[in-house]
Amino acid sequence: MGKVAAKIKVMPNSPEIDLDALQERLESSLPEGAKINGVEREEVAFGLVALYPTVIVPDGSGGTETVEENFTGVDGVESVGVENVGRI
Repeated sequence: MGKVAAKIKVMPNSPEIDLDALQERLESSLPEGAKINGVEREEVAFGLVALYPTVIVPDGSGGTETVEENFTGVDGVESVGVENVGRI
């Protein structure tokens, strides 16, 4: 069984959010078997910065759906969207 890498866009709900703390909350919300393999940050507008974690999940675990649901439930997250997905 292979693995899937997904780059996910996570928008914080405010420019005042501590991005380091948000990143830690995202990592702790991951389902078993998933891991974050690097996080990029990109300024969107007016001081709002989006996080782009690259998440590695096992191929047979239903893709990124569980990760997206978990990220959506994290305190401080406004929206979650998959930017791209590929097998590794």
